Amino acid sequence: MPHVKTAPASCCSPRGVIPPRSSRASRLVFNRAYEKRLVAENASSQNMHRKELEDRIRKQLQGPELPPSSYDTAWVSMVPLRGSDQSPCFPQCVEWILQNQQDDGSWGINQLGSSVNKDVLLSTLACVLALKRWNVGTENMWRGLDFIGRNFSVAMNEQIAAPIGFNITFAAMLSLAIDTGLEFPIRQTDVNEILHLREMELKRQAVDSSYGRKAYMAYITEGLGNMLDWNEVMRFQRKNGSLFNSPSTTAVALIYKYDDQALQYLNSLVSKFGSAVPAVYPLNIHCQLSMVDALEKMGISQHFISEIKSILDMTYICWLQKDEELTMDIATCAMAFRLLRMNGYDVSSDELSHVAEASTFCNSLQGYLNDTKSVLELYRASKVSLSDNDLILDSIGSWSGNLLKDKLCSNWVQRTLIFGEMENALKFPFYATLERLEHKRNIEHFDARGSLMLKTECLPFRANQELLALAIEEFSFSQSVYQDELRHLDSWVKENRLDQLQFARQRLTYCYLSAAATIFAPQLSNARISWAKNGVLTTVVDDFFDVGGSKEELQNLISLVEKWHEHHDEEFCSEQVEIVFSAIYSTANQFGAKASTVQGRDVTKHLAEIWLHLLRSMMTEAEWQRSQYVPTVEEYMTNAVVSFALGPIVLPALYFVGQRLSEYVVNDQEYNELFRLMSTCGRLLNDNQSFEREGGEGKLNSVSLLVLHSGGSMSIESAKKETQKSIDTSRRNLLRLVLRKESAVPRPCKELFWKMCKILHLFYFQTDGFSSPKEMAGAVNAVINEPLKLQISNSFLSISS
Repeated sequence: MPHVKTAPASCCSPRGVIPPRSSRASRLVFNRAYEKRLVAENASSQNMHRKELEDRIRKQLQGPELPPSSYDTAWVSMVPLRGSDQSPCFPQCVEWILQNQQDDGSWGINQLGSSVNKDVLLSTLACVLALKRWNVGTENMWRGLDFIGRNFSVAMNEQIAAPIGFNITFAAMLSLAIDTGLEFPIRQTDVNEILHLREMELKRQAVDSSYGRKAYMAYITEGLGNMLDWNEVMRFQRKNGSLFNSPSTTAVALIYKYDDQALQYLNSLVSKFGSAVPAVYPLNIHCQLSMVDALEKMGISQHFISEIKSILDMTYICWLQKDEELTMDIATCAMAFRLLRMNGYDVSSDELSHVAEASTFCNSLQGYLNDTKSVLELYRASKVSLSDNDLILDSIGSWSGNLLKDKLCSNWVQRTLIFGEMENALKFPFYATLERLEHKRNIEHFDARGSLMLKTECLPFRANQELLALAIEEFSFSQSVYQDELRHLDSWVKENRLDQLQFARQRLTYCYLSAAATIFAPQLSNARISWAKNGVLTTVVDDFFDVGGSKEELQNLISLVEKWHEHHDEEFCSEQVEIVFSAIYSTANQFGAKASTVQGRDVTKHLAEIWLHLLRSMMTEAEWQRSQYVPTVEEYMTNAVVSFALGPIVLPALYFVGQRLSEYVVNDQEYNELFRLMSTCGRLLNDNQSFEREGGEGKLNSVSLLVLHSGGSMSIESAKKETQKSIDTSRRNLLRLVLRKESAVPRPCKELFWKMCKILHLFYFQTDGFSSPKEMAGAVNAVINEPLKLQISNSFLSISS
């Protein structure tokens, strides 16, 4: 046989020429090895990148870095040395101003490539005034004046967002600058217009004598000067010596009225931060809680458990001590209450009593400023109620909800990032949400800039880009896991011939959605698969008892489950029974074996018992309907807690969330009460929504039973209201049990009961559970299939799937 030459390894084979088997095989082996090495290197690189992100976030959690504020530094630099009006008390701040002017002549925070904003104009004017005060930096002053002149139209544009009190402070500073001899390249008519805006605003405010207005005037002292009664202003001084934790406000107060505590506050700031001060101090609690909130909202808090616990422990101590950093800021106080309560800390709503009424909120500084963020935080806090008679939270929820609805109609609010948050909070209370769906929405709408617009812009969250990048990476990776799991589930349905049951609703994707959207961590695959498979099986069994099975078939199925491993002694009376039982038996045994390994004890018997309890309770309902027996409400609910079919879904999954569940815990009263409250919520939610449909089918439920047993004294609407009241009570009692620290059932296990309760509230939110396929299909795609779609401002971040 003639010898066939082969091309070198680096070249392609000639068309039509097949390499010898040995060469092709070795190349295939080489290619596979190369691909594996690439995958391993890529995974290693991704892990390193993730670790770097986590480390940077962890550093910020442990101690937020507050950036310098040009505006506040300028005002601190204008404080004279006591007894010497010609010397600055803080010369290092003057030097910082000289060294930190931008190339365009400005000072302040401005994103690269973005247009000039009012904050930059204000900061630049303050720095120019500071240099003029000490007659230094002539060239710096000239460049600053030129910048203000070139961009003066921004100051007069009412469509551009402004710092708090801008029309008053900017005009006052401009007037002061002109009085000191500074010349601006600005038309006199424009100057007059700015001064006129200030006068108009002062006239509008003059008719208001509220506490909120007095606090506001004290807060923007740099715009009012000698117009203020400084003894009145100093009543707002805090224990740390500051006014409103604001360096600029405190500095102005010190310029007009010497005060030892105020000077001590500024001395401590300059000592801590060096030659430049932040816009607010202290701000640690607000920064750290905001980061914890963001981590939870984007689904990445599990990476920072110890750091979050340390922050919340510290916040709880501050809460008990009534620390001013918490109590004097409404938004921070409300956020602290919500986060502490939802993480199991014992906090009372009494600390929010000062804003229990709309009138008291409106009389505060935040109320006077019409601060939407504070209202939204109060509304969120009001929803974490643990009792039926928390009058403070009920009142806050009522007035803040109404105020938010009014704000949604505002054209201005509709153009802001907070609009979507408000809309979502009003539409879906926190107990009626799918976590992974919320995570996606929060990631897509996350404000990576994360600034606070106070008297000047403040950027307290240095790790925002890292937060967003980690959340994107985590969510994209989890989607690939979910897609693999859904493919496995689809094969499982076919292998078990469940798709051949004509009577059964095919709800695989919905069942998996409820698992993936709540037990979302990629490593909890067994819990998700168990939850989803048993969700499919309970739907099949429910349909079998409702429409698919005869009395003989139902009895046959129960008998088979009763015998379990000895079921071979029993014959299948139909193919339908064989399919249903075989799927239940094989699935329960499969997860029983896995759970037994995880738990270190045999739990398969428990899984079989869960199914047996369900089938017997369903049989009871079927017999009631056949005999037209009318149970009491108590009889109905005692049976319905089991027949609602949450047992096989939730209880086996408890074994797969990384906690040991002893037989003692499984038999504990708390375990049973968690199950009862969760199932009660589900049954009553379903009954309220399905009352008309089930009534038409001749079925009884809790609503119709209340009407029947009332002897004609209760209307359908009254019965529905009574049922809703029971739902709210059960939900609050469940949440209280879940959050309680002294507990037999581990917290991760308790949370599964709460997660299912949230799913039920959402699924039965406006319709009869599964009967809104369009919305459910959209949720399935959003959580499992559709990649993240970030806002344009965040589009520079890559998304890998």
